[in-house]
Amino acid sequence: MTRDTQRAKVYAAEEFVRTMFDRAAQRGNPVVDFFGTALTLPPEARFATVDGVQRYVDDVLSHPAVRRRWPAATPLRVRPRRGTTAAHYECGADGPTIAVPEGGTAWALRELVALHEIAHHLAGADLPHGPVFVATFCELAATVMGPEVAHVLRVVYAKEGVR
Repeated sequence: MTRDTQRAKVYAAEEFVRTMFDRAAQRGNPVVDFFGTALTLPPEARFATVDGVQRYVDDVLSHPAVRRRWPAATPLRVRPRRGTTAAHYECGADGPTIAVPEGGTAWALRELVALHEIAHHLAGADLPHGPVFVATFCELAATVMGPEVAHVLRVVYAKEGVR
């Protein structure tokens, strides 16, 4: 098993991006100052339930552009998990699955977290947070949320030293 050396850097970068979205939503203004440039963030989907995340995952995987880019993508199940501190992707006896905390853990019931976990499914890389995963997540974010999100991810990944 190869060591996932970028994991902490990837998580730090994505926490920064989620905070940008949170602050823009709190202000009610999608325009952010991103390293000296005014950038308009798209709205980020939030989910009330695990079933809502499942519908979103199904919609993303059936999106025509996603189907064209990743034609071998298989269905992906979403299930609740007991812990409240993490979401994760697993490939077990029940097939590919995303486990998300539910209840008072709204941080995980959001579009950026769902796309991160879908990217694990699409990347299929041995290194969970390596360059293939990072490229896949950026491309998926651009396809689903828009090029601004992919740009923000790429810049923040680079700032954190993610390859």
